[in-house]
Amino acid sequence: MKKSKITKLLAAMILIIAILNMAGCGAKTTEKSTGSTGSQSGSLVIRLEGGDWGFPSPFAHYSRGPGASKMRLIYDSLLEKGEDGLIPWLAKEWTISSDGREYTFLLNSKVKWHDGKMLTAQDVKFSFEYFEKHPPVSNSLLIDSKPFIEKIEVIDEDRVKIVVKDPNATVLDRVGIVRIIPEHIWKDIDDPKKIMDLDKLVGCGPYILTDYSQEQGKYRFQAFKDYWGRKPGVDVIEFIPVSDPVLAFENGEIDVLDVPPDLIDRYRNNKEFKILKSPAFWGYKLLFNMEKKPELADINVRKAIAHAVNVDELIEKVARGAAVPASPGYLPIDHIWYNPDVTRYDFDIEKAKELLNNKSLNLALLISDSQQEARIAELLKINFAKAGINIDVRSVDMKTRDSCVKNCDYELAIIGHGGWGADADCLREVYAATAACDAGPTSNVICGYSNPDINRLCKEQLAELDEQKRKSMIMELQKLISDEIPILPIYNTIDYTVFKPEKYDGWVHVFDHHAVTHNKLSYLEQDK
Repeated sequence: MKKSKITKLLAAMILIIAILNMAGCGAKTTEKSTGSTGSQSGSLVIRLEGGDWGFPSPFAHYSRGPGASKMRLIYDSLLEKGEDGLIPWLAKEWTISSDGREYTFLLNSKVKWHDGKMLTAQDVKFSFEYFEKHPPVSNSLLIDSKPFIEKIEVIDEDRVKIVVKDPNATVLDRVGIVRIIPEHIWKDIDDPKKIMDLDKLVGCGPYILTDYSQEQGKYRFQAFKDYWGRKPGVDVIEFIPVSDPVLAFENGEIDVLDVPPDLIDRYRNNKEFKILKSPAFWGYKLLFNMEKKPELADINVRKAIAHAVNVDELIEKVARGAAVPASPGYLPIDHIWYNPDVTRYDFDIEKAKELLNNKSLNLALLISDSQQEARIAELLKINFAKAGINIDVRSVDMKTRDSCVKNCDYELAIIGHGGWGADADCLREVYAATAACDAGPTSNVICGYSNPDINRLCKEQLAELDEQKRKSMIMELQKLISDEIPILPIYNTIDYTVFKPEKYDGWVHVFDHHAVTHNKLSYLEQDK
């Protein structure tokens, strides 16, 4: 009898355990994270390679893409960059006056700030006026270091008019991407660069910064549940430090990898992974400081240096094949206004010697401490020596190199950056004598160089509102730049981004940028 009761009790316990196990196996769950990329129940966490790119306010982030992109998760703009061009965002409609001076924007209604207050046209007006007094890191409101906006008018709660001093081809792009900030947070702040408080990072964008560690290079963004626009497709975005990105991706510590070219096949033939190929909008260039080193003002010296660069070798040995030769006219092959008919400089040591009249040249080359730039410098040094060009390589950290470039404290410098797919006015920002470093160290002006024809074309294309006429000017400008080579573009890289689509498959490229992880649309549900 006692044995029978025990048997029945054991049977009942086994049945209960079986039912619980079946419930656990058969229940649906919204938990989308797996392994070490797991998250709290019911949310999707995407983890990406970290690193400190500054405090993500409009005034404190580092000026390169990884810094600006984090700030843009928090703050929205009137327009946004889409896959094919600018798209409506905070502004759902806009009109442009016939003379090209007045831009009127109709705002989406019921847009909330992260603290629950409502956004109004007055916030838009305040943002533009505040940025004129307190320039943000990424400042699109200056042309040749001067404000181009004449005034801003609030028409009503949902409409704002921006009047520019003179019409130009880039107004919509410039005012459209300005981050809108809340007046009630910033109006009494006199030195916004010093603000490092999370509670001041009140935007109306899809994500809220909940944690930041400068020391560890960590960021954590939480989706804003009352976001007015497209629903966030990712609940939490975390940027974490990793020592080896490939190993971290293999171990599930991060969810996206810019895969080295020699490892692509590991993922290409595996249905578990998906690979996206980027446009060639990131690249390396060689800068000439003609102010500090007058010899470089001689066009034959610059041409000699160009002929001493073996671009194919650099692409093979440094980029491992994942790059294309840069255009001497600057705009890369994937740019919508790329001119294929520019002057080219084939690798030719004898031609380089001839242009130098067989004289020797001694130059200092500034690079960052990245492995890629060190390898580029090493290969350049070997070939330059064959042509009689002796270079002394100086390596510093990236931020120091960027600062030196901005302050013209170099003779030759290698610098790599994105933004090569931007509006063709970038040619004016780089090559015109009137240009200034309004947008940070990657919009480097050329120290000690001025060409009246380049200056004229740069000015004329900016003022030309007819798209086809402007395009013709840009084509001519690229040819002239390639003849002069005041900067030597080297190569533009191609990124291969790998991820597991089963976990998240929302990654997209916008029309002018190379990195899917840098654009806001990648983290939002896409329009059907």
